[in-house]
Amino acid sequence: MQRREFIKTSGLAGLALAGGSITGCSGRVKPYKVGGVERMRLSFEPYELQLRHTFTVASYSRTTTPGVQVRIDYDGFTGHGEASMPPYLGQSVESVCNFLARVDLSQFSDPFRMEEILDYVDSLSEGDSAAKAAVDIALHDLTGQLLGQPWYRIWGLDPGKAPSTTFTIGIDTPDVVREKTRECAGLYNILKVKVGLDNDEQMIRTIREITDLPLAVDANQGWKDRQKALDEIYWLKEMGVVMVEQPMSKDRPEDNAWITEHSPLPIYADEAIQRLRDLPSIRGAYHGINIKLMKCTGMREAYRMAAWARAEGMRTMFGCMTETSCAVTAAAHLSPLADFADLDGNLLISNDLFEGVTVRGGRLILPSRPGLGLIPRG
Repeated sequence: MQRREFIKTSGLAGLALAGGSITGCSGRVKPYKVGGVERMRLSFEPYELQLRHTFTVASYSRTTTPGVQVRIDYDGFTGHGEASMPPYLGQSVESVCNFLARVDLSQFSDPFRMEEILDYVDSLSEGDSAAKAAVDIALHDLTGQLLGQPWYRIWGLDPGKAPSTTFTIGIDTPDVVREKTRECAGLYNILKVKVGLDNDEQMIRTIREITDLPLAVDANQGWKDRQKALDEIYWLKEMGVVMVEQPMSKDRPEDNAWITEHSPLPIYADEAIQRLRDLPSIRGAYHGINIKLMKCTGMREAYRMAAWARAEGMRTMFGCMTETSCAVTAAAHLSPLADFADLDGNLLISNDLFEGVTVRGGRLILPSRPGLGLIPRG
């Protein structure tokens, strides 16, 4: 079976990732009916994402991202989901597939019992956030289709309030940074720049040779000295930067809190938070939070995190990993709740499987089709 055929037909066993076999990555298929009652069927397969450019942050570089595509079939409808595993999550294709093989949705006859279903999925392990997100996204896609409505409408959100998305420029040589900036400067309203090594100033000045667009910067925990970090933030503000993400290690909460207290720019937590339960521990240490579906287990928890942050007077942004339009569109349905959006993961790959959220004039345009509103490609 061709990988893309999985999007249109049921995923079965033993599919290969990048030409090699993956132990434990067979999509276990559940029967449609148990005792004559309609049941959900879960299936999955690996799918490796190919990056358009080498992607470098403060701690690593990569040209691909491993992933797993998921689908839930029920009553003639199909919900799509996705797990994406960049290195720092500590999850793998094998661990995701092993987790998904344990998920038995055939015990549920009603997909709208989402609280019960997702609580069951969450109870199967302590971690496995990306695998849980894949099931959550597919279940939301399925139920939205059954309701005949897109999820932003089910939540009562205004798609016209979806923000501009940043477009990310990874750490690279000046020539490559110039090339990437020229490619995207006329298409977006704000760019995101990876910093955290010893060439931060060079990165920013190189981009400023090409464009004066507002910039967001992400240090990915790369800064080591809080006073130097604060001094750099003041300089970054002068250079047209509007926000800073995860300046220092998540294991240095007092230093991050000190930077937040003195910073002229809003400071957002990323690696410092994973799930809803982590939020009370960072209260006061950051101005805002970056919510990512692969970290927090999916759309249900992401919505709860955004609600908590707003109630606490914190800012919110929705981010992503390198993902297809499946997971990026899922996060985009939540984006009207956000102050910032960093939902460009699908734009960084060359082998996207879906059409979903688009970018027009730099802003996110949410699909009006039911569920996530995805259209499989090819």
